[in-house]
Amino acid sequence: MQVGGRVCAAAGVAWVAGMVLTGCEKPTPHAMPPEPVKVVTVKAQEVPITQTWVGTLTGDVNAEIRAQVTGYLQEQVYQNGMYVKAGDILFQIDPRPFQASLDQANGNLAEAQATLTKDQLNAQRATELYKKQVISQQEYDDQTQTYQSSKAAVEAAQAAVEQAALNLGFTKITSPINGLSSIATAQVGDLVGSSSGVLATVVSVDPIKVEFSVAEQQYIDYVKQFFTNPKDSPIGKPRTPESGMAKLILTLAGGTVYPHDGQLSAVNNTVTQNTGALSLEGLFPNPGHLLRPGQFGLVTAVTDTAKDGILVPQRAVIDLQGTSQIATIEAGNKVNIVNVTLGPTIGSDVLITSGLKAGDVVVVEGIQKIRQGATVNPSPYTLTEQEANPEPGIMPAEAVSPSPTPARAD
Repeated sequence: MQVGGRVCAAAGVAWVAGMVLTGCEKPTPHAMPPEPVKVVTVKAQEVPITQTWVGTLTGDVNAEIRAQVTGYLQEQVYQNGMYVKAGDILFQIDPRPFQASLDQANGNLAEAQATLTKDQLNAQRATELYKKQVISQQEYDDQTQTYQSSKAAVEAAQAAVEQAALNLGFTKITSPINGLSSIATAQVGDLVGSSSGVLATVVSVDPIKVEFSVAEQQYIDYVKQFFTNPKDSPIGKPRTPESGMAKLILTLAGGTVYPHDGQLSAVNNTVTQNTGALSLEGLFPNPGHLLRPGQFGLVTAVTDTAKDGILVPQRAVIDLQGTSQIATIEAGNKVNIVNVTLGPTIGSDVLITSGLKAGDVVVVEGIQKIRQGATVNPSPYTLTEQEANPEPGIMPAEAVSPSPTPARAD
C-alpha cells in the first residue's frame, strides 16, 4: 500500500509538471491578411484646364425711358415687367396742347405760303418792268428782297410745323428695343418732362450679358499660347459664331449649372490700374427670359489644355507637412509612396504635373492603413456620382481595373 501510494504521488507530480510545461509554450503565429485597398490605373489624356470667376448678369442693352416733352401723363400702356418690342407704346402724354401747337404751325405755314405767292408775282412783275426801265433799281431791289424774305418765312414756318409734329409724336413714349420692361416709376397724372428722370427701363435679355473681371496674370497665362502665332488668337476678332471666342459655362446660385453655353464677346481695352484686373463680357442665350439682370453667378472657361495630363481623385493625395504624396502599387502588390507635384483642381480630381506616369496604379481608398513596402490586396475603385458626372467641360480621372498580381501573404 505504501509503495503504491508513492507511485500515485509521482504520477501526480509528473502530470502537474506536464501542465506547466505545456502552458509555457507560445502558440504558432498566423500571418495577417493583406490590407484591402481601392485603386485606379491612371492614363495620359487631354485635360481641359478651367478657371472660374464671379460674374454679374446685365442686359446687353439697357434703355432708360424718359419723356422728351413736358406734359401730364395720360396713360401707361404697357404692363409692368412684360416683354415689349421696339416701337411699342409705353406711356401716353396728353397730346392736346401739342396738337393745338401743330394746328397753329400749319396755319402759320399756310399764311406764309400765301404771302410768298403774292410776293413771287410782284417780284416777277418788277423784273419785267425793270427790264423795260419803267421802275427804278431801288423799286426792283425792294420787290426782290421782299420775295426772298417770304421764301425764308415759308421755310421757317415749315420747320415749325415739323417741330410741332415731332413734339406731338413725342407724346407717345415708345420702346427703342425689344426687351423686358421694368416697373414704372411714374404714375398717371404726373407732370413729366425731360428733367423728370427715368420713367421706366427696358433691357435686352436675349442674349443676356455677363460681366466679369480676370486678374492680369490670368489673362497673360491665357494669351501667351497665341504669342507664337497671333493670328490664331480669338481676342479682338469680330463677335461672330466663327470667331473662335472662348466658350463659357454659367453656374447660378445654389450650384445650378445653366443649360446653355455662353460665348466670350468682348475684352476691355485697358487693365484697371487700382485693381490690376481686366473686364470681360460674355453673352448667353436666354430663351424664355429666365435669367434676369442683377443676378450673380460663376463663369467658367477652359483657358488651357494639358495634352498628356494625369488626373487622379483628390482623395488619393496625401499631404505630409506641405509635401504632396501618392501611394502607388508596384509588382507583388507592394506599396510605394511617391512625391508628386499638383496642378490645378478639376472638379473632384487634381492634375498631377510630375511624379506619376501613365499606367501607374494609385491607391484611392485605404490610404490610412498602409505604409511604405506593405503588401496590399487591391481592387478597382468605383467612381462616385460626382466624379462620374462632373460639371460640363470637366473630365474625371478614369477608374480602370488595375489587374494586379494576386495578393499573397508573406
